[in-house]
Amino acid sequence: MSAQTTAPAGAQWFALHTLSGQESKVKTYIEKFKKAEELDESIFEILLPTEVVSEVKGGKKTTKVRKLYPGYVFVCARLYDEDKKLINKPWYFMKETTGVIGFVGGDHPAALRQSEIDEIHSRIEAASGKEVPKVQYSVGEEVKITDGAFASLTGRIDEIDPERGKLKVSVSIFGRFTPVELEYWQVQRAAE
Repeated sequence: MSAQTTAPAGAQWFALHTLSGQESKVKTYIEKFKKAEELDESIFEILLPTEVVSEVKGGKKTTKVRKLYPGYVFVCARLYDEDKKLINKPWYFMKETTGVIGFVGGDHPAALRQSEIDEIHSRIEAASGKEVPKVQYSVGEEVKITDGAFASLTGRIDEIDPERGKLKVSVSIFGRFTPVELEYWQVQRAAE
């Protein structure tokens, strides 16, 4: 994914506040109609940062896409002219899109600082190609194994490897503690 972190000349990143659950529709609409509205030179990129979240329910692993910034879509656009005056056409087009509440900053959209857009891009990069467990675990926590050769045994978490999505769990087998490497979704909290 080659996301641009620096905007084209005169363009800045803005946050559009959307109705809950309307983020994808807003993004799709703007992408689809910006050309028809002759706004290709004003609206450059639309971001809806997401991550893949996995959990186990009823013994089945499920994954779903979760928004990193619910209620927001980020737009790289040219909204101000050289004299710092608002350019009405792209502003109205996005502001009047169904599902949009408005720009962060209201009638005077506030551009995101470079550090803010860099943070958004780094979160997208960090989430890219990875599954994040819905439940976060900590070292020393008791877990019940729900899948694999050690299913139904209980163990204690010794190590957590978030990069690989793995846990090292000590399990008592024949009276000896044995370290077992498991994926996040193969365990659940012992209290559940």
